[in-house]
Amino acid sequence: MKYLALLAALLLLPGCVTLSAWERSTLMSRVMADPGNPLEHQLLDHVHAVREAATGATTAGGASCGCN
Repeated sequence: MKYLALLAALLLLPGCVTLSAWERSTLMSRVMADPGNPLEHQLLDHVHAVREAATGATTAGGASCGCN
């Protein structure tokens, strides 16, 4: 049992890393992001387009109220 705990600790230890500010910005870019669920992304894009259509943030929509 001790060996199993030691092996687990040794495998998880290299995962702890200190990053600099410029390295964090690289890892936070959209290219490095997990694609996740495509249906969820479509829904979030739609919600964003509906909310921001009144201000012209996206090409979708055109009504001044932002309604569908």
